[in-house]
Amino acid sequence: MQRPAGDSEGRLPVDAILDELAAALAGRGEALLQAEPGAGKTTRVPLHFLNATWLAGRKILLVEPRRLAARSAAVFLAASLGEAPGERVGYRVRGDSRIGPRTCLEVVTDGVFLRLLQADPALEDTGLVILDEFHERSVGADLALALLLQARSLLRDEDPLRLLLMSATLDGLAVSPVLPEAPLLHSAGRAHPVALRYGPAAVAGELPLEALIDAVGQAQADAAGDTLVFLPGQAELRRVAAALGVVPASVLQLHGGLSLPRQQAVLAPPASGERRIILATDLAETSLTLPAVDAVIDSGLCREPRYDRATGMGRLLTRRVSRASADQRAGRAGRIGPGRCYRLWSREQHERLELQRTPPIRHADLAPLALELHAWGAQDPAELPWLEAPPPAAFAAACELLERCGALTVSGGLRRISDHGRRMLALPVHPRLAHLLLTAAPGAPQALACDLAAVLEERPPMDAGEEVGALLAAVAGGRG
Repeated sequence: MQRPAGDSEGRLPVDAILDELAAALAGRGEALLQAEPGAGKTTRVPLHFLNATWLAGRKILLVEPRRLAARSAAVFLAASLGEAPGERVGYRVRGDSRIGPRTCLEVVTDGVFLRLLQADPALEDTGLVILDEFHERSVGADLALALLLQARSLLRDEDPLRLLLMSATLDGLAVSPVLPEAPLLHSAGRAHPVALRYGPAAVAGELPLEALIDAVGQAQADAAGDTLVFLPGQAELRRVAAALGVVPASVLQLHGGLSLPRQQAVLAPPASGERRIILATDLAETSLTLPAVDAVIDSGLCREPRYDRATGMGRLLTRRVSRASADQRAGRAGRIGPGRCYRLWSREQHERLELQRTPPIRHADLAPLALELHAWGAQDPAELPWLEAPPPAAFAAACELLERCGALTVSGGLRRISDHGRRMLALPVHPRLAHLLLTAAPGAPQALACDLAAVLEERPPMDAGEEVGALLAAVAGGRG
């Protein structure tokens, strides 16, 4: 993560409202911050409260929706203090952590935050929770907010746990039903103009590969810096990388499955004179700053989780982005100077895009959420203050799945989490896969279960194709 461009004194737009934000948190104990891209909210706000008197020696938890964003934010915030991660600023994500005895600002993903909250609902050692990039509205973020609000009201009434929600868009902070007293503060961003170019009408759900390759060539001719290409998933990243062949630029991939060194290589400034083409999934929309991008090519596609009632499983659906997401993507080209964005769809199609992304809780697989709720002790989602409650039919289907897996038991018409369910919850995978891992016989069956879980939960970061046998072989090869 790179510091957004500031003025000659190093000030950022969000600096202008930090005192007002501090007053809101010291008083009401909660606030909403809508900060446009380039405002500096993630890099400025958490550090501003490190020495707040109301913290009383407690720590700050900064919750990011993605592992890559969490690590990048922690590295930058620590560097701002002249330190390495693990000193005053640390992070915890799945499979990696940098926390030390002096750590007073922890950057965590929403999954890790849920584990912390389940272990200590009062969050006794925490004085401030910041939910960042809340416009992404992941199921985990919606659940974390609901649990946190209940815990605050029941367990921290006399010793307030302060709460700050930050979003890049105002729509992401439409939380008045659950935080009616929280003041809403605005911060302008800092972005340069971006010239938009539209293509011919695109076929729904299809990647226009030929038009994309042409746009890459145009961007290389028109722009001087890096080119960022938004694609829906890792399969498309590999496909486009292969189609580009030999180009006068370095071709890099950016997605959540990359190892930390490879992620850091993409996020670092390019070498002098080097031009790069960065193929990325939607994680590059708002959570990260790429230091030399002045051209964006947007496929207009994204992957969203959908619960399939026919199979009782979740799947990823390729669909059109919302207008808000398209605007976020285009804005990536204007962070360092005037930029260009090549949209691979027509202007008429753009006018027909939905304004905002549909909250994932409406259509995602709710088995992880249902398991979390029963571990919390909630029989019914209606017991919690939701921004948007889970759909009853989908929640009921999730509970039925958990019963079949032995994660929930039913007695007297009430569902309760079982010991097996608690062991499932301790594993950072989908409940189906947790059940697979816990019930596999020792030896070869258990080893195969681990490999299958690795393949199904998170594809290995290597070009193994999409066939399960090839992916299993890639996992086995990685161990060697």
